[in-house]
Amino acid sequence: MRQTDIYLGLGSNLGDRHTLLLQAIECLVQRVGPLVRCSSFIESEPWGFASEHPFLNAVVLMQTSLTPRQLLETTQQIERELGRTEKTASVSDGTPAYHDRPIDIDILLYGDTTVDEPDLQIPHPKMAERPFVMEPLREVQTPVGRVF
Repeated sequence: MRQTDIYLGLGSNLGDRHTLLLQAIECLVQRVGPLVRCSSFIESEPWGFASEHPFLNAVVLMQTSLTPRQLLETTQQIERELGRTEKTASVSDGTPAYHDRPIDIDILLYGDTTVDEPDLQIPHPKMAERPFVMEPLREVQTPVGRVF
């Protein structure tokens, strides 16, 4: 089967953040495909909402034979298994209502594919606004990221 390079953003700000990121990566390897490179874990302040709980973030480069839709379903299942009970919802004006979460897995890039559906946008529409995504993304796009 054809393998596509994908970039996923990971974040956690509840519980044992480091362990949750490692568990998410392990689940992704088992269900999505091989891990090519992983960024450093970086700490960041919550983005888009106030919280006393800082995030730990990373970006992984993987290969997959899953379709973008299958990848979304798989990442959402992993989030649920690792304790995420609610997805980001929109308030009445359509603004996202972000909240604390044990794990968040965002599809940043899927090869050179573009998807524009109500629940799936690739490339991720807000990644350029988020230093906690762009910094680790640049790291895995260069040879300084850890190779597995």
